[in-house]
Amino acid sequence: MNLPDLRVFTVVARHDSLNAAAEELHLTPSAISKALRRLEEELGLPLFDRSTRQLVLNERGAMLLGRARTLLDLAEQARLDVQGERAEMDCRIGGPAVLLWRHGEGLAEGLQSYTGARLHLRPLFEGEALAALARGDLHAALVTQEALDSPHWSPEWDATDLGELALNVIAASRHPLARKGRKPVQAVDVLEYPFASPARSLFCGVARGSRSDGWRDDLLPRTIRYWADDLQVLLGFVREGRALAYLPDFAAGEHGLVGIRVVDLGFSSTEQVRLVWNPLRAPRWLRELAASLGNQSAS
Repeated sequence: MNLPDLRVFTVVARHDSLNAAAEELHLTPSAISKALRRLEEELGLPLFDRSTRQLVLNERGAMLLGRARTLLDLAEQARLDVQGERAEMDCRIGGPAVLLWRHGEGLAEGLQSYTGARLHLRPLFEGEALAALARGDLHAALVTQEALDSPHWSPEWDATDLGELALNVIAASRHPLARKGRKPVQAVDVLEYPFASPARSLFCGVARGSRSDGWRDDLLPRTIRYWADDLQVLLGFVREGRALAYLPDFAAGEHGLVGIRVVDLGFSSTEQVRLVWNPLRAPRWLRELAASLGNQSAS
């Protein structure tokens, strides 16, 4: 079995489609079909149940899939470790958009010495990111501590601590509350203004209505005028001064946004962030990146 044919096989297995696999691998459907045929002829048995519309892994194909991914991972790990900082590579990391926003710059900085590295950041809710990591579609996933109870969790994985995210009231610098400078405000003052909020958690994607952003509306009921699950749309309402939002406090470092200190909020929301990866299959760049980010968090 040659590695290129195994790689084609794993991509087809993920998509159940020759055309989708051909698009991802930048090959023709005919080339994909020939690679599968070579592999099946070498093994002497079919790996897919074929229909007019899709390919579905059969029992033998499912048995091969896990081992094929292991072989491909080991081959890629060996290549990258031997080539070192000159290696051409695609570094695929996924997670909620809000976590990619927070850690994207640190990820890029950690790969700076690898001149051939291309960083791919895929916005995925936590469960989707861990499922993609389990399939081998990602090298690592950014998630919160709660996501580690996912059914996708593997005992082979490690979870590097990247520190804590604290949530805070965020406003545009031109918002009336922000014009008071850095003086703390009362909760009653905050509740005079409308909020923008996601209807689904920005981390796990679960629909929780007004509880999706972590605010305790049972204690301090707000007026939520704008609902937006897209992070950039949500931030747009805040930047325009139309609404406040309850977001991770690092958002206050963005241009035009400030944090509002509420002295009598009565509750707090924090999230512990983790980088999840597989030490057994990790190439050198990923081991170094996890160590670097972990050290930054500890310092």
